[in-house]
Amino acid sequence: MLHMEPKDYTVVRIEGEYAYLCADNAPADEALFIAMALLPAEVDVGTRLHYEMFSYTIIE
Repeated sequence: MLHMEPKDYTVVRIEGEYAYLCADNAPADEALFIAMALLPAEVDVGTRLHYEMFSYTIIE
């Protein structure tokens, strides 16, 4: 069974249709490369996101 634990990320860069997310407590050079289509429409550089159950939500 696939187990994906919840994580918080910050959008550190956007290039075209892709965003780079850096997990809390992770070095910036370990950014995750994600298609913008999988993220909430309001996402911009600096947006904080919570990942859980294959879904990203914006942290207020």
